[in-house]
Amino acid sequence: MKKMLSVAALFTVLSLPLSAQCVMCYRTAQAQNQARSRVLDLGILILGAPPFLILAGFVAFVFSKDKQFRRSGTELEPIPGDNVESILRDASREL
Repeated sequence: MKKMLSVAALFTVLSLPLSAQCVMCYRTAQAQNQARSRVLDLGILILGAPPFLILAGFVAFVFSKDKQFRRSGTELEPIPGDNVESILRDASREL
C-alpha cells in the first residue's frame, strides 16, 4: 500500500510543470530577465516547502501513533461521567 502511494505521489510530482508562480508572480517575472525569473521560481518553491514538510511530519506522526495503538490491542475506556445523562443529572442537581 505504501509503495503504491509513494509511486503515485512521485508520478504526480514529476508530471507537474516546474513553474511555481501565481499570476502576479508570473507577470513580475515576465517583466524581468530570465535569470531573475528563475530565482523567483526557486524562492517560491523554497518558501512553499516548510508548510508541506510540517504537514507531512504531522501526518506521519499520527499514522505511527495509530499503528502503535492498533498493535497494543487496548480498548478505549469511557471516562466516568462522560455521557449526556450524567451531565444533565449533575446540572440539575446544581440548580
